[in-house]
Order: sequence, then structure tokens, then C-alpha cells
Amino acid sequence: MWIVRLALNRPYTIAVMAFLMMLGGIMAIRSMQTDIFPKIDIPVVNIVWAYPGLSAQDMERRVVINNERGISSQVQGVSRIESSSIPGIGLLRVYFQPGTDLGQALAQISAVSSTALRQMPPGMQPPVLLPYNASNLPVLHMIISSNTMGEDAVADYTNNFLRLRLFTIPGLQTPGVYGGKQRQINIDIDPAQLTAKGLSAADVISALQNSNVILPAGTARMGETEYNIALNASPSTVDQFYDIPVKVINGQTIKIEDIGKISDSFADPTNIVRINGKHASYLTILRKSSASTLTIVESSKNMIPKIKEVAPEGLEITTDFDQSIFVSAAIDNVLHEMILAIFLVGLMIFGFLGNWRNVFIVITSIPLAILTAIIVLDLTGNSLNIMTLGGLSLAVGMLVDDATVAIESIHRQLGMGKSLVRAILDGAAEIATPALVATLSICIVFIPVLFITGPAGFLFVPMALSVVVAMLTSYVLSRTLVPLLSRLMLSAGAHEAHGSRFDRWRDRQFERLQNTYASRLGKMLKQKGLLLTGSLVLVVLTVVLITPMVGTDFFPTTDTGFMKLHFRAPFGTRIEETEKYVERIEEAVRKIVPPEELSTISANIGVPIFFNLAYVQSDNVNGMDAEIMIALKKEHKPTEIYRNKIREVLNNEFPGTQSYFQTADMVGQVLNFGLSSPIDLQIEVTDYNKGYEMAKVLRDSLRKVAGLKDVTIKQVLDYPTLKVDVDRIRAAQVGLSQRDVASNLLVNLSSSGLFAPSYFLNPANNVNYTVVVKTPSSKIQSVSDLMNLPLTTSATANALSSNSTLQPTDVPRQIAQTVRNVSEITPGVMPSQINHENIQRVLNVSANVEDRDLGSVSADIERVIKNMGQLPKGFSINVRGQGQVMNESFTNMAQGLVLAILLVYVLMVVLFQSLKDPLIVLVSIPGALMGIILFLFATGTTINVVSLMGSIMAVGIAASNATLLVSYANDLRAEGYTVLQAVTEAGKVRMRPILMTALAMVLGMIPMAIGLGEGSEQNAPLARAVIGGLIVATLFTLFVVPAVYAGLYKGKAKATISLLDDQDAKSQSEA
Repeated sequence: MWIVRLALNRPYTIAVMAFLMMLGGIMAIRSMQTDIFPKIDIPVVNIVWAYPGLSAQDMERRVVINNERGISSQVQGVSRIESSSIPGIGLLRVYFQPGTDLGQALAQISAVSSTALRQMPPGMQPPVLLPYNASNLPVLHMIISSNTMGEDAVADYTNNFLRLRLFTIPGLQTPGVYGGKQRQINIDIDPAQLTAKGLSAADVISALQNSNVILPAGTARMGETEYNIALNASPSTVDQFYDIPVKVINGQTIKIEDIGKISDSFADPTNIVRINGKHASYLTILRKSSASTLTIVESSKNMIPKIKEVAPEGLEITTDFDQSIFVSAAIDNVLHEMILAIFLVGLMIFGFLGNWRNVFIVITSIPLAILTAIIVLDLTGNSLNIMTLGGLSLAVGMLVDDATVAIESIHRQLGMGKSLVRAILDGAAEIATPALVATLSICIVFIPVLFITGPAGFLFVPMALSVVVAMLTSYVLSRTLVPLLSRLMLSAGAHEAHGSRFDRWRDRQFERLQNTYASRLGKMLKQKGLLLTGSLVLVVLTVVLITPMVGTDFFPTTDTGFMKLHFRAPFGTRIEETEKYVERIEEAVRKIVPPEELSTISANIGVPIFFNLAYVQSDNVNGMDAEIMIALKKEHKPTEIYRNKIREVLNNEFPGTQSYFQTADMVGQVLNFGLSSPIDLQIEVTDYNKGYEMAKVLRDSLRKVAGLKDVTIKQVLDYPTLKVDVDRIRAAQVGLSQRDVASNLLVNLSSSGLFAPSYFLNPANNVNYTVVVKTPSSKIQSVSDLMNLPLTTSATANALSSNSTLQPTDVPRQIAQTVRNVSEITPGVMPSQINHENIQRVLNVSANVEDRDLGSVSADIERVIKNMGQLPKGFSINVRGQGQVMNESFTNMAQGLVLAILLVYVLMVVLFQSLKDPLIVLVSIPGALMGIILFLFATGTTINVVSLMGSIMAVGIAASNATLLVSYANDLRAEGYTVLQAVTEAGKVRMRPILMTALAMVLGMIPMAIGLGEGSEQNAPLARAVIGGLIVATLFTLFVVPAVYAGLYKGKAKATISLLDDQDAKSQSEA
């Protein structure tokens, strides 16, 4: 009891300690980040390759596989590699082992990718490399539109100027602009004019490369002056491109103006954005994992007025899909629940002990313990989020346990007529070791949480840390601040309070309750066999009959008012036609969702700038795809109602199309960790066509599973394709090579922008714009137009440079060759998306879960897979997503619960110096588990990782309460009480602190368990598990534990001297 004496003798030291706790906590709050979840730090690197015009199959074979093989063999710490190949783009996602140095990994991947470039198509540029984290999520859409500027001007200003200003915000990331039109200088060649003049696109590109160069001319020293030499190496205006000579044929100069038109225009659209039915552009604002959602969104919004000051007139900037609204509301709700919990606990203490001084002494421990926990969270790099704050809110009831027990013990000593100081010392000595055991029992159960791996570990370790630190702080305060405040505040008013009419009435009622309890307990102890058998039967029946009906989930669902619909038009639909489908869908949504509930409809059609895919996951693979985001206003009906209605309309009114909902809220996106749906079945295949047939069988079977919605095969294997079969011998006979045909087709059908880049520097804004040679899409409207495209050999195109004796006027007019002359075109199909898992081809069948728990659905999915029988060699089906993570987390947490019980037992063996007493204490745990299951079932709550955390906590609290009773019974037996007398008296005396601690926890959890606020669904299962577990565990502690105690110590009059007795004896002697 030296620490109590120290507190009483050195009050200023304790006061300074409390002040430093408060000051440090406030400073930590000001500096800490605030977000929805803790940082999920699983190292991942995204790699994006781009080569417009390259098919998905060639992207896979020529680019992605080369990169995958190099990374898997030469980069250290790789856990797995995922990849997706779509037309023109290859995306790799490299997962690393936890603890991998991401900077070193990026350097190794960069080196491997640079080496792989040698084996890739000519003109291929190095990839975009970007560290990725599950917490790097879109938090805001910044919508840019204008009634006075064109779409190309809006997108150009957004990408080159507005976007750059946002990078000054710490922790912010933003990819390229979505929507709008990409500005570029187009040289639109006329195939008929080229054919008439014996030219091809290759000739135009060669001329452009030779006449638009970026080379300095150097300086000239003449006399006493040194001159800079300024050369008109590149055109200074767009019109000057017209005068570039292409070739001199028979003395006649053919210029670009003779075979095409030049315009300062835009590229063919590959991405269209519609906001509330109108074309617009938007920037996706992402936060880095080290940044706060609230800070990023607030800083972005504050930047808008500054941007508008220098933006072109008529540019409008608005924001939508603001995730900070949900985050802020969720955090505020947790704080309100915490404040309400403190208020309810204070009322309970006042009801039990009376006197506002008692309430103040106990309640003072709560903010100081919480602030100390926040200091430790800040020092360990954690943030304030719904998990850590939820843990602290949960701990409110526990934080008063030590102080409550201490105050109750002091009042009981005062009731014996002792002086205040003696009452404080004797009361502290009486409960010193039991209180320590109780506190350590609660803390120990959180140790196994440290061993939970994967996303669940990142979510719950900070919560466990906050609770443990707060509990240990609470114990220290109960040994220091509580005795000091008791001496200062109870010295003048304690006896008066005990003498008030209300207090006398309360004490009489509680004494009556104690006597009634003692009488009932005595009767039950005479029939303890029946009591124990009945309790065991109830526990077994609850586990066997009720548990299967509770259901299991990974994480509670949250209605944030966001919906994300993926729509896929008939395969091969061009982007302009897909937009017409989207327009009809928008009209249907407006009919389903009332105007007073609908905020925004945002459609993202086609594929954005390639490097955007490194930032934001998307299922769009080409112009036939669209992602439609629907944001509801704050006051809205359950989102699920509208999802079901939208599904029904799309199925009935859009035949031949596919649609499915994706995870829209940031909570679900974090938990999916890169997947668009919570259920993803991955089929490893050796033959894509056979695998696709298997995927269709699996899809059809899964559609019959109750609770599964939006069951879809992600890949498209039969995208319409025109196969050009070049006769190499015929081509050689007319002076053409395979390269000549391929390069001419690439320019005509895509552009020269990639393999022959050329740029125009706009002097008005100092931005470089791509100059491309291409054939307008309006010129190629049929297969016949494609067959008539002109071809020339690259050798002829460069004839002047390769033959020094040939004069420009001597170059004869060539005989025009066309695609028709050297090849045949046949229709066919090809995959538009090819996915890999560790270099192995895979197909994905995704689904959502609604109206049923995830555990039951996952069990049915396993049965469906089993019913498919033996798969062919080289084929396998792997279940990914939240079901897989749930099973892993449940296994870890179940093992953690068993380990927690074992650790509690070991601790008590050490402290009790007995093998029996800890077993008696653990008898309360089955009661806690029974109460958890019953309460979850009664409230319609599933077993999930959150409720399991509550279960672990309930186990610790149940054990700590039982410790108070068993330790006091041992003390009484050591004084000569019989077993029945000791256990009955111990129950009677300890009933008040046991009920107080249990009620403090239950009352503290009620606001969280009700879950009325924004985002409260996520922590409600935790509180419900604790409430249910404590209610039944308290009954077990007061009735079943004494029965077991009496049974095990039957016939023994005195307890053996234990560590507890020895400690108490020492404390008494010191007093």
C-alpha cells in the first residue's frame, strides 16, 4: 500500500501527474489524425503498362507475363501477384509480405520492368509504379463543369492547372481527370487522297518526325559577341503544320495540307462522364494511408475559392460523394455515446453510493484514463477512429470499476466507525490484490488480439491497445488519485451523506436485497447439484440450438446512402451507344428514387486515362462498360430497397445487358481490399474456353443460393474482333513487310501518338500537346473502308534518306497498295479481359450478399463447389473476399479466446497459489458465452469480428468479478468461517461491487448497443455482446460460482494460506 500512502503524503505530485495526463491528451488529440478505420498497412505496388491498340491477349502475352516472371523471380518479399490485361492496358498488383521495405521493393520492380522493356513491343514506355494501400480510398469527387467552355477546354484546364494546385495539400493524391475530352493536335489524313498520290500514313509520320524536332542549334561566337541561335525547329502555330512537306514526287511537293486536315481538337473519346444527366469532368480525391479523411476533404474544399480566383471565367467547381460526412458523423456519434455512457454510469454510482462527491471522485478517472490512452495511441502512430474511440467508449464502464470498488470499500470501512485516513488505507488494502487481478484479467484477454493477422488485426490491435492502456491507467488512478480525492472531498461530508434520509432508505433497500440474496443462495447451495446441472444444460442447449440461428458475418453492414452500379452493354458496343443506355438508366433511377432523397447520379463510361487505374479500382474494360454512382441525401429510406428496385428494372427493361452492384461505401471497400464485391470465386484454368464454360455452370448454380445477388462472370471472352490475316509472301512481292502493314493499320485505326510521338508547345499556356497522325473514324465505317486503307513500305517512305544519289524530283509515283491486296479479314471473337493470379490464368465469379448472413451463404457456396465434383487437372476454385477473411479472422479470434482463458487461469494460479480457485473463477465464463449468444439472437445481431471482440472483453470482465467473490471467501475461511458461511457471506458482501461494476458496464454500453447514430451499426455488436455476456455472467458469479466453490471445498473449514492472504496480512500489518 505504499503507493496509496505516497498519494496521501504527496498530493501535489499526484495533482501534477493528473494535469500532465490532461495536457498531454489534449495535445495528442490536436495532432492526431481522425478517420473511419485504423491504418491497414499491407504493402502493395500497382504497376500500369499502356500501349493503345494492343489487344488484351497481346498485352497479356507480350507485356504482362514478361513483367510477372521477372518480378516473381527477382523481387524479394513478394507474397502474390495479380494482373489484369485489357485492350491497351496491363495492370499488375504485387502484394508483399508484412514488414517489407516498400521503397526497396519499388526500386527492384523498377529495375525489373526496365529490363523487361527490351522484350516488349517497340515504343512501349516504362510503366507507372504506385504504392497502394487498402486505406487509399476516394474520399471526395471534385466536379468541374462550365456553360461557357467546351469539354476539351474544361478537361485541359483541370488536368494541367487545377489538379496541380491540389498537390500542395499534404497526404492528398489525385489521378488524372475523368471525363471531358483530351486536347491534342490532330492531323486527319484522307485515305483516298493518300491512295491517289501513292502515299500512306507512314509517309506522313516520317515527314512529321523530320520537320517537328526538338533540338537546340547551339551558340555562335562572332567578334566580341556570343549569340544564341534560335531555330524554327518546330512549328510555333498549329497552322504551320499544313506547310510540312511529305514527299516530292516527280518534282511536285506534296504537303500535309494536300492529304489531310489539321485541327487543335481532341482525341476520340474513351471516357465519358455524366453528372446529373450532363457532360462534366471530375477529379477523384484520394487520401494516403497516413492522412486523415477529414483533413483532406476540408483542405480540398478550402482550396476551391483560391482556384476560382485564377480559373477561367465560367468554370464551376462543386463537390459530391463526400465520405467525410459519414466519417465525421460516425466519430461524433461515438463521442456522444461515450458522453452519454459517462452520464449513465455517474447516475448509477450516485444511486449506489449517494453524494455527488462520490460521483465526482469516480468519474474523474474516466477522462484521465482516456486521455492517457490517446497519448499512447499517438506515440504508437495510431489515429482516432471508430475502432479506437469505440474501444474507449466500451471501456467507460470498466474504467470506473477500480474507482467504484475503492470508493465502496472506503465507505464500508467508514461504516465501521474508522477515521477517514484509516478507512482509505484499510479499504485500499482490502481490495488491492483482487482489484489488480481483476484489472489484469481484463487486460490479459486482449493479448491474443496482438496475434490476429490480416485486415482484422489492423482493425482490432489499436482498439485492444487503447482499452489495455486505459484500464492500467484506471488502476493506477484508483491507487493514487481516488484516495487523494477521497481524503480531500469526503472529510467534511461523508458522514453527513450517510446520514441523509435518502441514503438511509437506499441502504435499507440494498440491505434487504442482500439478505434476500443470501437467503436464496443458502437454499440453492443445499441443492447445488441441481443448480449446476441445470446451468450446464442451459449452456449446452444455448450453444447447440441457438448458435446456428444467430448467423455469422465478417463485419456489420452500414448504410451510407451510396450505390455503385456497374453496367455492361452488349459486347462490342461503342462508347457513344453505351451512353444512350446510361441515359435511360438515369431516367429509371429518377423514377425509383424520390427527388427529395436523390442527391447525385454520376456515370463514368469507358476507360479513363490509363494511369488512373493505378489509383482507383475499376471493372470498366472498354466503351461497353459504365460505372454509375448514386448518392442519396441524408434522410433516405434503406438503400437496399432502391437497389432491389433498380435490379428489377434493369433485368426487365435492358435485355442483352449485364449489371451488378459494387461496394460503394469506404468501409466495404476497405474490407474488400481491392475487390469490387464481398464474394469472389476465382477459377484457375489452363484452358480459358473450358474454364469459361465451368464458370457459367458455377454462376448458374450460385444464382440459386439464397442471399446471393448480382452473380456475374467478370471476364468477357467473346468480344467481337476482325482478324486481319496478312499473306506475307504476297506482301513481300509488292515490297511490304509485316511491320509495314501493322504500323500503317495502327496509325489509321488508333494514331501515331505512342510509337511515333510528336509534340506541339502551345505558347499561350506552355503546355505540350501531342500531335498525332490518324484517320478520322468517320472515314472507316465498314469493313470495305478498312480493306481500302493505303499501305506503303517504310523503306520507300524514307527513300531520300537511304539513297544519297536519288534526287527529290526523281522519286516516281508509287503504285498504291491497300490492305485488301495483301490480306484477308474474317470476323471472330477474342477476350477483352484476361486475369492472372501468380501468372496462372483465372476467371472470376463475383456476387453480393443481402438478406442473409455471410456465414450461411459461404457454407452454401462451399456445397455448390463440392457438388461440381472432381475438376479437370490444372483447374481449381478458390473462394476470396470477405468470406475467406471472415473464416481466417474467426479462426484467429477463436484461438485467441481460448488462449485468453488459459492466460487468465495461469495468472490466477500464480496469484491464488491454487489450482482450484482459478477453475472456480472460470465457471463464470460459460455463463458469459451463453449470455452473448442469447443477447445477439434476441437483438438480431450476427456473430462477427466486432461481437467476438466484445465476447473476449466479456470473458475478462466476468473473470474479474468472480475473482472478487472467491478471494473474499478465502479470506473468510482463513478467519474460521465454514465453507457455506464463507461463500454466502462473500456473496452478500461482494454483491454490491459486483452489481456496480456489471451495471456500470451495461449502462455504459447501452448507447452504443442501441446504435441510432451514423455508422453506429459497426460498434453495436460489440456492445451487445458485452451486455448479454455480463448479465448472465453476473448471475453465474452470484449463484453458480458459490455452488462450485462449496462443492470443491466441501468439508474444509479453513482455507490454506495463499498469496492473496499473505498480501492482505502484510497490508494489515503495515496499517
